Formats: sequence, structure tokens, C-alpha cells
Amino acid sequence: MLRRKAYDDLLKWKRTKSKECLLIKGARQIGKTYIVREFGKKEYKTFIEINFMQKPSLKSIFEGELSAEEIYKRISIHFPKENLLKGNSLIFLDEIQKCAKARTSLKFLAEDNRYDVIASGSLLGLHYGQDADTEVEEVESIPVGYERQLVMHSLDFKEFLWAYGYKDSDIEYLKSFYDKQEKIPDDINEKFRNILKEYIIVGGMPEVVADFAARKDFGRVQQIQEKILSSYDDDIANHATGVEKVKVRKCYDSVPRQLAKENKKFKYSEVEKKSTARKYSDSVMWLEDSNMVNVCRNVYEPRLPLKANEKENEFKIYYNDTGLLMARYGAETKLAVMTNKILGNAKGGIYENLVSEILIKNGHSLHYYKTENSQMEIEFIIEKDGGVIPVEVKSGNTSTPSLNNFMERFESKYAIKLIDGNIGANEKKISLPHFMAMFL
Repeated sequence: MLRRKAYDDLLKWKRTKSKECLLIKGARQIGKTYIVREFGKKEYKTFIEINFMQKPSLKSIFEGELSAEEIYKRISIHFPKENLLKGNSLIFLDEIQKCAKARTSLKFLAEDNRYDVIASGSLLGLHYGQDADTEVEEVESIPVGYERQLVMHSLDFKEFLWAYGYKDSDIEYLKSFYDKQEKIPDDINEKFRNILKEYIIVGGMPEVVADFAARKDFGRVQQIQEKILSSYDDDIANHATGVEKVKVRKCYDSVPRQLAKENKKFKYSEVEKKSTARKYSDSVMWLEDSNMVNVCRNVYEPRLPLKANEKENEFKIYYNDTGLLMARYGAETKLAVMTNKILGNAKGGIYENLVSEILIKNGHSLHYYKTENSQMEIEFIIEKDGGVIPVEVKSGNTSTPSLNNFMERFESKYAIKLIDGNIGANEKKISLPHFMAMFL
């Protein structure tokens, strides 16, 4: 079993919840169902899984009266061999988007508080009307205040290191250099820089990581990634509505091309010649709501709160998993990354995608800052330590005139420069190897 941070989140919910169910959201194939099964079997005496896609007949449990008492009676009828124990039973409602009344019932199950309840599903981020699946039902009443939401992602770099065999003490030792801003011993720095290259190629999809950890076979990595990308394409075909099917697919397929350009701002004209936001903005929203991509928005001013300063129609789009982006580029590009022979704008786009993924998984929202005359561009700005911190991403270790200009103009507490090198500090500018972005 891969060790996941989400397991600790589930434990925290179990210990601190007060009349509250848990709703797990996230992209497909990131391990939502697997982690809940493991959690249910290890932490409870009784675990019942109700999958509305696998067994649509189980929707009948939520027909009629939705009191907790009636629902639990119906569950007992369908699962006669399972003994529900107060305070020691977990009921898992999977693919809950297929049963709107089950989502509504979370309020009553939370109020009853007899047993623990976790719900999850595919493409839960889509709003009603964005999903063409006729079996997806509109929820009449969202159980606001009775469900805690947890967003899961594919494995981050720390989880990848766990899969590699590294212990918490090893990672803490590495973090000590970050905390003290001291240079990492060259052999250790080189080792983790090389592991990061593997993470770029493999990505964080659980099935891919588990297979790579066991076999170290990049050919199999590509095969599994292509299967996952194919399932994403199927999701677009099955869930995007009407003409959006083609438009969403075109937007998604254009992302690798757009990231390989010098100006990585998303352009509708790169999706289709002479196209505009009027035609494709809904398609971008679909991709973002499905969690298949991460959107990074430009801001008018790099000041708190960044959300209030967003420019609606200026943004970059990154794949939710850098390994999937690399699968789109193919085997030769993967080899070039591994051997440090990749050059040009594509290299910068790959490392930006990597950092966007790391920041999202650390709980940051994605923003960047670029002036209209292009005199200054900072790849990412984050809210941290009571202010706005610029994060510049360099695929090598070159000069940073934009970062210097930003610090002078906006008086940042400090700035981060992510490089293919070692730790260094120059007054308020801190240089870090790319893999240390996991500590931001």
C-alpha cells in the first residue's frame, strides 16, 4: 500500500468531527476509493461500501423517508451479514453523484451521528448542467454545515519519496537545510535532483507510482499513463455536454503545446485559429471544475488578497499531474529530461507545471504576475508569512531581473528562486533546488 497524506486527513476527521460527514473530491484515478477502503478496514470493526455506479439498485436505500433510522434499516436489509456498531462502523457512499438523495441525506446521517459516513465520487467538481451523464442527479439540498470536504490529488513529491523508501526522518533531515538556508552536501543534493527528474517523468498517479516502485520500468510507466489519459478522454466524451465535448478536448490537448511556448499564457487562438473566450471559456471552466487541470491567474496587483486581484481572462493552464504531461510529450522528451539534455521553452514549461502541481498540493492557490508591457513576469506568487511571496522558476540557474525588480517595487519580505542547483541566499532572495518547493 502506498502511504498517502490523505490517510492522516481521514484520521483527523475521525477524531475531530462533530456531527459531520466527509466528502472527498478530486480527479479520477488519484486513489480516493482505495484510501477509504483501507481506512475503513483498518480503523473500524464494520465497513460497508455502497457504490452507486457498480450497483445502481442500492439507490433504493435512499428512496422515501430520509431519516437516519429508516436509512440504516434499509442498509441492514441489503447487508445482513454486517453488524453496525455505534461509534465503530464506517459507511462509504461511493460515486455519490449518481444518487442525489444520498447526498441530501448526509445532513440527517450527520445529525444522527451514530455511524461515520464518507462520500466520494467522480467529477464532483462539475456543476449541475456541466455533466452530460443522464445518471448524474441534481442535488435538491446540499448538506451545508454537515459535510467536511477534502480535496485529494495525485501523490506529491514527499509521498513519492515515501514510495521510494525514504522515511520521515530522512525528509526532516533534508528540510533542516531549508530551514537553516544552508547548502546541501553535493552528493545528497544530486541524489534528490535525480529523483525529482524521475518524479517529473512518472508523476503521482497511484497506479503509475506503485508499478514504478516495484519494477523501475519507464516503458510500463508510459503504458499506464496512456491508459489514464485515455480514461480522461473518455470522461470528456461521456460527461461534457453537446458541442462542449469537442471544445473541451481541443482545450485539453492544446495545453502541452501552449506550455512549450515562450509566452505560456493560455491563448484561445492556439486552440483554434481566431477563436475567442466567447467560444471556449466554458470549456476551460469544465476542465478546471473536473480537476483535470490547474489554472493559474494573473493579478492586477500582487497584494493581499490575491483572489480579489485576479484578471478574469489572463491565465495559464497546467496539467494536474506532470507525469501525464510528459506522457503527452512522449518517450524521447522523457529521456531528454532524465539526461538533462532538454532545451528551449518546453523545458521551462515542464518545470512550471511541476511547481504548479507542488504548490496546489501544498494548499496554495495559483497566481502569477505579469505586467502589460512584459517588462516583469513572475511565474508564481503565493500568500505566505502574512504577505505575498514571489516564486520564480528557472529550469537552469540564470539571472533574475524580473524577481529583482519585483522585490524592489513591492518590498517583499523575501523571494524564492527555484533552480537546478543548490541552496543559496542573497539578502532577501533565497535560491532553492526545485525539489525543495515541497517545503513552501
